[in-house]
Amino acid sequence: MTEQNTTAAASRQPRVYPPKPEAVYLLGTCLVDSFYPEAGMDAIALLQHAGIEVIFPQSQSCCGQPAYNSGYDEQARAVARTQLQAFAADIPVVVMMGSCAGMVHKEYPKLFAGQPEEAAAIALAARSYEFSEFMVNVLQLEQQLAQAEDQSPLTVALHTSCSARRGMGVAAEHKALVENLPGVQVVEPERVAECCGFGGTFAVKQSDISAAMAADKASAIAATGCQRLVSGDCGCLMNIGGTLDKLQGEKQGPAIPVQHLASLLYTRLNGGDGSQISQKRSQQYNKKSGDKA
Repeated sequence: MTEQNTTAAASRQPRVYPPKPEAVYLLGTCLVDSFYPEAGMDAIALLQHAGIEVIFPQSQSCCGQPAYNSGYDEQARAVARTQLQAFAADIPVVVMMGSCAGMVHKEYPKLFAGQPEEAAAIALAARSYEFSEFMVNVLQLEQQLAQAEDQSPLTVALHTSCSARRGMGVAAEHKALVENLPGVQVVEPERVAECCGFGGTFAVKQSDISAAMAADKASAIAATGCQRLVSGDCGCLMNIGGTLDKLQGEKQGPAIPVQHLASLLYTRLNGGDGSQISQKRSQQYNKKSGDKA
């Protein structure tokens, strides 16, 4: 662990986790909703398999992070107020990405400090959990993976985003879930803790620097010889995955598919091809209506 990581870890107060709840909210995030919907559905299936009712408020939207990171606090509050209303019940909120989890858990209390919604923001922050954090610290899923249907050999490179690693401090949870999957070997690329260059608006404002960082990260991942890249943050998956595709197209690297952590867990636990499983589940969920998943 670097000195920076040690300092960050020491400054975080340990969280007290609740017992397994009867119901949770799922905060899907913009990128899961728009680009990786199967990851959200896989997370829902995992939670339901654990006997938990999953509530997906249809009114949820962006957490407000892009506006907040760009210095537009009032616009960020306007977006965040929607989340305060959508996730109002006193039950845990499982967030599909570390960056969005960090926004709700760490930044909402600051964003709403001195505002009429301050108490509601603090309460929502206290019961919001990044996906792997909830799976390990509340459900102890890493202890239940030995009976996974798919135990075929698979070499995986695990990328933990900056927000998940340093903001939420859940790198260990990511690793525990993947390493406890039978048949899965985790390989670590060089400079594993370095940023992939996405950083939300950073990738737009500093595109040349972002692209160079993504190229370094993709090359390091390709050098591991992994068969798949797994991450809990879809921004990183898009950024690194697109760069890996570019390298493969230029014949500078192998084809390496990318996958959200929730999808890796679900498909390994249930066996079969992930796309086939997702298609069957889509047909099941399309028959349902309302906020309940």
